[in-house]
Amino acid sequence: MAKRAAKHQGSDAARDEAVRIARGTQRPGQTKEQTRLIARGIQKGIEQYKRQQNVKARELDKQLKKVRQTLASPEAGAIEVQEKVVRKQHWLPWALLIVSWLAGIAGTVYVFPRWFCG
Repeated sequence: MAKRAAKHQGSDAARDEAVRIARGTQRPGQTKEQTRLIARGIQKGIEQYKRQQNVKARELDKQLKKVRQTLASPEAGAIEVQEKVVRKQHWLPWALLIVSWLAGIAGTVYVFPRWFCG
């Protein structure tokens, strides 16, 4: 009996929302009966949307449950994933290092020629 009361309250909320939307889109000269029919159609649309969302949520819960069971099973723990890390270094830093050393040596020889020439 509590389930019916909760379902009925949701219907009231949908009906109130539908009436609010129907009044917001009401045209001049539109009768109350026409507005009521529009509100009823909107209410049915809202309820149908909510049912679809509930179905999607249930399906998602089922999928999550399957995944959790698969991960929790002892077979899943036996499978080990091995990662191979490949590090490829770029040539530019090494080239700059060699050039800077050569420049340093050349500069030292040019600035202090007595050390190297005797």
